[in-house]
Amino acid sequence: MSCGAEVHKGGIMGRTTTVIEVGPTRNTLLVLVSLAALLLLLTPLFSVLQGGAVFTEANLLYGALVFYGAAMALYLGFALVGNERYVRFASAATWAGFVLNTLAAGHRWYIAGRPPFANLYEMLLSVVWTLALLTLFVERRYGVRVIGTVTMPLAVLGVLLMQLMPSEVRPLVPALQSTWLHIHVTLAMLGYAACAVSFALALMFLIQDQVRTETFLAATSGLVATIYLGIASRFDASGGLRVAAWDVNAGREIFIARGEPLMVVLPGLGWMFFLVLVAVLTPLGLYLWAVWNKQESLLPWANRAFLIGLLVQGFGLAAFVLRAREGMYASPQAAGLFPTSLSASPFLLTGMVSSIAASLLYLLLWWRREALERMLPSAETLDRLIYKSIGIAFPLLTLMIAAGAYWANRTWGSYWSWDPKETWALITWLVYAGYLHMRITRGWRGRRAALFAIVGFAVVLFTFFGVTYLLPGLHAYA
Repeated sequence: MSCGAEVHKGGIMGRTTTVIEVGPTRNTLLVLVSLAALLLLLTPLFSVLQGGAVFTEANLLYGALVFYGAAMALYLGFALVGNERYVRFASAATWAGFVLNTLAAGHRWYIAGRPPFANLYEMLLSVVWTLALLTLFVERRYGVRVIGTVTMPLAVLGVLLMQLMPSEVRPLVPALQSTWLHIHVTLAMLGYAACAVSFALALMFLIQDQVRTETFLAATSGLVATIYLGIASRFDASGGLRVAAWDVNAGREIFIARGEPLMVVLPGLGWMFFLVLVAVLTPLGLYLWAVWNKQESLLPWANRAFLIGLLVQGFGLAAFVLRAREGMYASPQAAGLFPTSLSASPFLLTGMVSSIAASLLYLLLWWRREALERMLPSAETLDRLIYKSIGIAFPLLTLMIAAGAYWANRTWGSYWSWDPKETWALITWLVYAGYLHMRITRGWRGRRAALFAIVGFAVVLFTFFGVTYLLPGLHAYA
């Protein structure tokens, strides 16, 4: 086995990064990821051998998910051990996923006879495509080689969510039969993807700006606890977890009244997720106690509790998948047993996967903080890149709102109706306008500006997902 060190001139401004390569053993992750991807890609062949089609949208998206997942694992592996081969193959996997994503979007366009912009499924298809493209651009143009550690998990979550959504092509409602749909959604797609890139850069800036690792622990624990508090709202008095019933044949929820889905109870899972909630709140509680009482000795215990919480999250996810993917369950609203499916709870499943992904990213930071700092560009460079990405996103958001207002006037006779989606799009615009205003007029740089970018992306996520499902209005289709 050979052992040696190589010095690479990478990143931006000629930054020198020392990467240690230690023989074949450092390629273990590459071999494992390659084998896993190969096995997963062989799965669709079974349906092909039984007479199924090869180039279907579902198969193309499945392939994109496999390659994006492989890219995510290799980007994380690069951040963990610094093996240059990992990041090269991660880029190649991202390219492969991007190509399949492009073919899936093109297939959708061909079948529907229009651009894929008509519903949340199609918009996710386009946003993930743009996010992958921007990841490759930022990595190649600016040398931020670990940006995929944040953007690729977002891409994987996007495609995973699409797998659980209704994907049939439906005729456009009259309000959507306009060229302005294509303009409006294209601007939104590009703008939101640029916001995601600014979010990834902002997280990296905070690492380079020497924000304490324990602060990331508190933020990650808070995020994960918020997700599981939302899941806890489905707790049933019997100790189960309430989810929507699902009509497998029709591929949609079962409703007992207009706008009121039939809920079934998964027995025992309510208590399970109550334990998960306690487990993920424990490290946050230990952190707050340590800070309040100035007991630094408790912080290592908070990290250990965080690791235990991650393991408990994994058990909770496995239990949910096993119970929710099939089976007949009782409902408190009607007599008898009713089926459910993972497709009936896409946001519950995505929330669980998101919390695990965020937890893994924190553990990467905890274990490899110094190595990550050496791999990243300087804080000043990252600050400029955040500014550039928001400088691109903001005019796109501005044009998106203007195009939407003009389209609304042509369709409904009013430029603005204070629809929830319109209102939150305006709030998103105001957040990023505030960032640019404070930077240009007050000279805001550094940490405050990075936090602004993170808050802005949180608002983008709520505008894109939360409003659609929690505050339906004229934009209920998207």
